[in-house]
Amino acid sequence: MITITFPDRETEKRALGFLLGRFSGRVLKTGEHLVPEAALEALADQNIPFTVQGKSTYEQQTSAIRDSAPASI
Repeated sequence: MITITFPDRETEKRALGFLLGRFSGRVLKTGEHLVPEAALEALADQNIPFTVQGKSTYEQQTSAIRDSAPASI
């Protein structure tokens, strides 16, 4: 997984609309997105600007999973 960011909220919404259903990924509380490498080319083909932060860390990946788990009541 690769960590990316978008320059603004409108671009982020456009990118998420495109990515949903095509690629799996996670959005972190920091605003960073974890996407597979193949998503980078697809975003570029759609002329959606993004910045690559680097390969996602194990902590980012587990944090994204842990934060998305339903809360216990």
